[in-house]
Amino acid sequence: MKKWIIAGIVIASLIILNNTCITGNCVQESEYDDFAKYLTSEGISLAGTDWCSHCKAQKELFGDSFRYVDFHNCDSERSWCLGNGVEGYPTWIFPDGQLYPGTRSIEQLKELSGYDE
Repeated sequence: MKKWIIAGIVIASLIILNNTCITGNCVQESEYDDFAKYLTSEGISLAGTDWCSHCKAQKELFGDSFRYVDFHNCDSERSWCLGNGVEGYPTWIFPDGQLYPGTRSIEQLKELSGYDE
């Protein structure tokens, strides 16, 4: 009888935890969270748009970790993008003013930014 009670408690706990994550109340660390946070902390930004297919590809490389990237939408932040010399999308902007246009792999960005795992 005790085994059934314990099993019931375990199953109920798993159901509650699973439902909590489904409703968005759990936070799971994504693969590139630390790297995306590093880029932002170093003053590295990404300029792009929502309609740009290359921008979408760049975002997809980061997956859920993209939420930590300092992204500037050039449709709504046109003056910011023009002021930083952005001529195409996507463009990575480094604090020294260096621009890196085009979709970049995670490895390329790690090398360019000096990221040390």
